[in-house]
Amino acid sequence: MAAGTMDMKHLADDYGRLLGRIDTWFARCVQLQGSNIACRGGCNECCRSLFDITLLDGWYLRLGFNLLPEEERQRVLVKARKRVADLRAFWPDFSHPYILNYRSEQEWKALMPDDDETPCVLLDESGRCLVYEYRPMTCRLHGLPLISLAGEVLHDEWCTMNFIAADPLSCPDLRADFDTAFRDEVLQFRWFTREFLKKQFNELDTFIPAALLIDFDSFDWIGWGGSFRPVINEPVD
Repeated sequence: MAAGTMDMKHLADDYGRLLGRIDTWFARCVQLQGSNIACRGGCNECCRSLFDITLLDGWYLRLGFNLLPEEERQRVLVKARKRVADLRAFWPDFSHPYILNYRSEQEWKALMPDDDETPCVLLDESGRCLVYEYRPMTCRLHGLPLISLAGEVLHDEWCTMNFIAADPLSCPDLRADFDTAFRDEVLQFRWFTREFLKKQFNELDTFIPAALLIDFDSFDWIGWGGSFRPVINEPVD
């Protein structure tokens, strides 16, 4: 771990607890909605294409990845390098530390077409996630719409295998305190950047395959953070 080892250990524990709150919400939804939700262990229909994740998610993902056997890690890294090489065919300047925010979010989305069925590099031969306990926030939220406790729809998409015969947007069982969860995520991300880069950022993102190639331990993050100027993105529809 870079920066203060104990401080980063505390951050890992805190972020793990935050992600656990999302898992608890999802498990409760499955329990209450039963047959309306097809998500089960071994299902990986949503684990396709690219997903942009925060640098904090990438760092946390790497903590789990580093626990895998060396042979397993090397197999995954071969796929990750191939995926990043394909991205560099479109973005020749997409290089380490593989942060997306030097370009507009519209340009990221062009690399994530809806019809991309490429499996996530972290799926094993049986289709299960190799780092399930360390998977990013977006993976945990995927599959269900996000509805606040007040009934505000924060994200109105869901897996097409779920709620085939019902409208989840009107289902109170799915509601959760996402306002607090997302606020806590932002606060932890800011703390992470202050500790890791010695400069606060509100947003630094990467792709899952690229995160596996980032040198979190030896790279000059403080020097990089001092010179990096992210693009200020407008909301993307």
